[in-house]
Amino acid sequence: MKMPRRDFLKAAPVATFALVQTARGMDLPTPAPPARIKLEPFDYQGVRLRESRWLKQYQAARDFWLGLSEDDILHGYRQAAGLPAPGKPLGGWCRVNSSTVFGQWLSGLSRLYRATGDAAIRDKAVRLFEGWAETMQPDGNCGMGHYPFDKLVGGLVDLKRYGDYSGAIPMLEKVTRWAEQALSRENVPASRNGLPSGRRAEWYTLAENLYRAFQLTGDPRYETFAGAWLYPFYWNKFAGTADPPDAYGVHAYSHVNTFSSAAMAYAVTGETHYLDSIRNAYDWLQDVQCYATGGYGPSETIVANRGGLGQVLDYRSDTFETGCGSWAAFKLTRYLLSFTGEARYGDWAERMLYNGIGTALPVTPDGRTFYYSDYRGGGGMKVYYWDTWPCCSGTYLQAVADYPNLIYYKDASSLYVNLFLPSEVVWRRPEGDVKLVQDTDYPETETTTLRLELTGNIRFPLRFRVPAWTHDVSVKVNGVPAQVACRPGAWASLERGWNSGDRVEIRIPLTFRMQAVDKQHPQRVAVVREPVAMVMEGLWQETTFTLPKTDAELEQMFLADNTPGFFQVRSPSGGTNHSRFRPFYTEEERQPYYLYFDKPSLPVVMW
Repeated sequence: MKMPRRDFLKAAPVATFALVQTARGMDLPTPAPPARIKLEPFDYQGVRLRESRWLKQYQAARDFWLGLSEDDILHGYRQAAGLPAPGKPLGGWCRVNSSTVFGQWLSGLSRLYRATGDAAIRDKAVRLFEGWAETMQPDGNCGMGHYPFDKLVGGLVDLKRYGDYSGAIPMLEKVTRWAEQALSRENVPASRNGLPSGRRAEWYTLAENLYRAFQLTGDPRYETFAGAWLYPFYWNKFAGTADPPDAYGVHAYSHVNTFSSAAMAYAVTGETHYLDSIRNAYDWLQDVQCYATGGYGPSETIVANRGGLGQVLDYRSDTFETGCGSWAAFKLTRYLLSFTGEARYGDWAERMLYNGIGTALPVTPDGRTFYYSDYRGGGGMKVYYWDTWPCCSGTYLQAVADYPNLIYYKDASSLYVNLFLPSEVVWRRPEGDVKLVQDTDYPETETTTLRLELTGNIRFPLRFRVPAWTHDVSVKVNGVPAQVACRPGAWASLERGWNSGDRVEIRIPLTFRMQAVDKQHPQRVAVVREPVAMVMEGLWQETTFTLPKTDAELEQMFLADNTPGFFQVRSPSGGTNHSRFRPFYTEEERQPYYLYFDKPSLPVVMW
């Protein structure tokens, strides 16, 4: 039941299917009703990031993968095929070949191209595909198991959908014919009784991309094959409940990722029990699985709702699988936003951008990758994973490439602002194009300004997400306070005739609060300045630092620093501590920090 975020956005998969089958002269079966799509992202078109920390990360990813040696990426495939194999093995998880991440790199490059129009990126993806295709066996044997085959299908779908490269489809058909015969269908559910707990085959994630292939091509082969990988054993745990008693003890990223397969099953079949399950799963994740950052899965495991989320901070540094976990969260939130139209699902995407993939160290030329975020109560540090080219080096590119597709949504009549990032969007309408430019330093400041560029007066609702955690949001239109309902967790709506040059200023108060890690550890808290997780610098010994009893007192404890988003701590003596609190995303490699604190143990007296 899982599928990449945008195919489900095609509102007429059944119509596509009918057209393709009619062209083939085939009798049409009665198709299942399509999912009702309430909102659509812009699908990587018409959105541009503007100058910001996030644009720099986006551009750095583009430059890195554009410069990565194609001969090294293809070396293992060529060598196995008996072809000239210049370059060298990538090493690490890609010591034999790059199958673990190859499809994800095709996907990420294709999405980057769609968002930027940069032909060099598409050319890179096409060259990689064609070089790899030369090594393929005639029968489509790609030599991949369930996990890399799933990523390959996604990459080939994206190469056609976003890279507009028609050669991807014949290869997709060939490798799928092979996989139909070659891949084991034992489909053993993940177990809590040790390995495999879902880390190996991850067969239950295959349906998403196969359903996407069906929507792209209309070929029922993909729909049928997707059905072979449905995972009711796990999904049905969320039937009618957001508090399942036995959904824990399995691999975290892959089991959040499998909800995207459930989402795609709903998108293709219209069967509402899939949607009901992922809605309940989302609420369960937010209630008992997520840290203050939005991250989840300590030691890559879904924890039991018995205090495991807080307890694990005593002894595990592998708190959150950052690249992969962010990618799965981005997809799930987009599916739910699109299917339900409910603004509240944008909150997790926001937290994961700022505190998840947005905090990651960049992949290095030798494949060192930021895999785990470290939230330990005794202090953490950002370090690279001990092996090179792991799975998170594949999802890093996909997650960062996803930034433009997280910000804006649309329906037939309205434009929606989901995230407050420096950016611009062009919304094509029959009355004329609408261009919206968003200028902001949020979340380091409290305001964002939306400026409209139009060819004439156009009437439409402009809506923006009011985060569920905020209060007292205010709006001005052309400098005049606007009377608009700003209910937390919902869309605020401004409907009027808009003219070029109109400006909307939104103020979202940012306040400090202490967030408990779970219900069983109410005094183990992180400091957040919503939506950002804050960390205390660990470069100094602070013998006087402590946390107050209330959030109101916490607000008074901080003094804005000269660096935006940084805050000094007032000490009991009336001065300030050496250490500052700063956004987690600003921490660099091997800088010590504290994210979670045990209030009863403070202050720690060392002399």
